[in-house]
Amino acid sequence: MKHCKDCEPAQESHLVAYTSVVLGWIDEPIFDFMERIFKNTAENISDKTTLPFFNLMVSLGLGKFSLEPGAKDTWRTKCFWDEATRRNIKMKEFHLGPIQDGFVAKHQKETIIFDGLPRPDAKDSPALKWMDDKGIMKIKFLKEGLPVADGGVAWTTAGALKIFNRLQKPVITKPNLGSRSRHTTIHINTPEELIVGFKKARKLSPLIVIEEELTGALFRGTLVGEKLVGVVRRDQPAVVGDGKHTLQELLDEENKRAERGGPIFHKILIDKEANAELDRQNVKLSDVIEKDKVVTFSQKTSRGCGGTTTEVTDITHPENMAMLEHVAKFLDDSLIGVDFIMQDITKSWKDQPHSGIIECNSLPFIDLHHYPLFGKPNNVAGHLWNLVMPESKID
Repeated sequence: MKHCKDCEPAQESHLVAYTSVVLGWIDEPIFDFMERIFKNTAENISDKTTLPFFNLMVSLGLGKFSLEPGAKDTWRTKCFWDEATRRNIKMKEFHLGPIQDGFVAKHQKETIIFDGLPRPDAKDSPALKWMDDKGIMKIKFLKEGLPVADGGVAWTTAGALKIFNRLQKPVITKPNLGSRSRHTTIHINTPEELIVGFKKARKLSPLIVIEEELTGALFRGTLVGEKLVGVVRRDQPAVVGDGKHTLQELLDEENKRAERGGPIFHKILIDKEANAELDRQNVKLSDVIEKDKVVTFSQKTSRGCGGTTTEVTDITHPENMAMLEHVAKFLDDSLIGVDFIMQDITKSWKDQPHSGIIECNSLPFIDLHHYPLFGKPNNVAGHLWNLVMPESKID
């Protein structure tokens, strides 16, 4: 698979992503029909047959179990597994060729099987069918009175331009389905820039979101059992001017930070995309940057391209906490990651009119809270285990 800068931090096959979206639309009516007929029968059968299937594949030599996290596992898996070990929960991961992320966890007499992360509820929330769909989410949240960016979805460039022309600038484009900001373009001010962003997003999805660019920083709120258990701020790779040093000198000093040696956080690199971001801000590496001016090197906030995270749960305004818990109650789901933008997390979203929710995630990367660059680690995995296997709770 050819490396794609727009897919960073995690590469994804464009063809597979696009095809999976289309197939999802095709088979959704079929699965909905089957669900109405059989109700929970399919889930019950799956619960009873999954572990025997895993064991059969292992006994035939076609699959295998790993008893500890491997190099290909995500940091989400690793932090969740670490917490399981701390609680004497025995975990193992099933592998079948390239397939992984199927887990078996056992504590005392209880055994659970899950994909990615366990969901505390016995039944899946109906919102799981649409919460990852940014277009549907926007419509439903608007009706519920939750803050979202103005915008819409489009199949064609003509439709995208129609939405663009009525929106306040700048705007952003992103695939209607997808995660980790893949093929998202921000700071779009002209029709020409819009078409470029539309085509980038179109590589992953036939339906594209065009919406106003909200003002402020990107935050992730994680909710477990409809309670907010963590908020982390995610920042683009950047440096702050001091009025004395050049941008290159500031960059060199920032890259000396020990945490940027990996494996979670990385150095800020100057490449084609970084130079384009500097050009947008009309700055050069040789410029002395004025005091307190923030210069960014990428439009992305991912740790892989030099982005940083700051744990801010303790300073989150109560009305922001209430808004996020409103999301969880509306979705009626017990495991959600909510991405939102606002200028100041210590102030109410009601006093920040150009703030709002940009997407929800049914399989959130809880490791963002466990391994912040700034602030104290937040054991979100512990909150999830407390719901899934309450007998494992550690006082």
